[in-house]
Amino acid sequence: MELSPFLTSAKHEVNCLTDFLGECEEQLQALKKLQKTERGLLYGVPISLKDTYDCKGHDSTCGLAQFLEKPAAKDGVIVEVLKAQGAIPFVKTNIPQTLFSFYCSNPIYGQTLHPLNLKKTPGGSSGGEGVILAQRGSILGMGTDSAGSIRVPASFCGVCEGPAWYINSYPLTSVLGEVAKLAGPMARDVESLALCLRALLSEDMHRLDPTVPFMPFREEVYSSNQLLRIGYCESDGFTQPTPSMARAMRLTSRLLQDAGHQVGSQTGEHAGLGHSWRERNEGDIVDPCVKTTVNLLRLPGPLKGFLARILKYIVSVDLRWGRHSGGEKPREKKDSEWGPEYKQEFIAKWRSLDLDVLLTPVLAPAFFTGYSNMTLDVSSYSSPYNVLNFPAGVVPVTTVTLQDEEELAFYKGYYKDTSDKCFREAVQGSIGLPVAVQCVALPWEEELCLRFMKEVETLAKNHREPE
Repeated sequence: MELSPFLTSAKHEVNCLTDFLGECEEQLQALKKLQKTERGLLYGVPISLKDTYDCKGHDSTCGLAQFLEKPAAKDGVIVEVLKAQGAIPFVKTNIPQTLFSFYCSNPIYGQTLHPLNLKKTPGGSSGGEGVILAQRGSILGMGTDSAGSIRVPASFCGVCEGPAWYINSYPLTSVLGEVAKLAGPMARDVESLALCLRALLSEDMHRLDPTVPFMPFREEVYSSNQLLRIGYCESDGFTQPTPSMARAMRLTSRLLQDAGHQVGSQTGEHAGLGHSWRERNEGDIVDPCVKTTVNLLRLPGPLKGFLARILKYIVSVDLRWGRHSGGEKPREKKDSEWGPEYKQEFIAKWRSLDLDVLLTPVLAPAFFTGYSNMTLDVSSYSSPYNVLNFPAGVVPVTTVTLQDEEELAFYKGYYKDTSDKCFREAVQGSIGLPVAVQCVALPWEEELCLRFMKEVETLAKNHREPE
């Protein structure tokens, strides 16, 4: 079956596709025979899927050669639910090897490029989804997230994401360790995300996966006009926000306040991630986008700590690398051990400030290709909400301006080390590229998160920035 001109362009110019699901035409013909009462919420909606989602008869490689030519015996649970609700999966999209990278490259399918600047990356690990949505090749997509893998591509490509939510039937879970594995929708607007979540929270999900409780979408929360009490956190204290990230936060805060919402402040240390996924790389070809990370994680724990103490006289890796490597005692705990304690502390702080939702930056703008070793350093704006298992979504609010680019020349970072320097170099040259903010809510408050995102989206669209 020949691909359409658009899909051919998407495959060869930006390289965002890994597979075309030819059976989608048969599914469409079958849907046409349904009575109106039999049609689901996503009736006839074409949907793209991140490569990790199992589709019967198709590979789900995770960018690893060991999973090639091992097609799934059946559809994954989420794919089954989407089909039951009338959606038509038609393509699978590219990912970085093992998923743990904010770049999008693997030895099987190659590198995916940013649709607005072919010298930039679309982000990862749901990078292919970000690209096809930004190019309007899909109106709804499904990604997965363990440290920002949906939010970063959404931010880089200028589309909406989330909120992602925990699911037990995540493909290749051993790649990701014990941090909550999240699945979530991506689209060009928040209303499409809400529609998808309505479908995913249907009885079909509980029927196909009894470990997921049946919790119907709360329309009264999503459609509420009640003013919100919003926490505001312009920096995580670890990675200094770029000028465009900081401006996006100030702009959004001002718009929300002008609309009558109460915007306060919220601070807190963000946590890191575990690294059990490294075991999946043993004996496989390692893609350049994850090579540095894999090599670091292969070092013995004591050696990481020793090198962190020695190298601190060259760069500030005692505060950066040591945290991620397990070289410091507080980071030697497993996520399952320190996650609940951190979660309770965070919720207590949240409650003490009487917040409804939280507004934070999200990584932006898109990186130049070739800076893949920064994934661990810059995940601090997104990964905490995976550890906490809080619903979080991304909404584009502005684009990089000439003034942002000029201010970036003076960016030093909090540590003034090589990582900060690389970060500045990676994000430069981004005039006109999207910049987003992150909207966060407490556990089981996906509808409130979406309602907050809708408010931000509406205010940002109605705001005209000066030329």
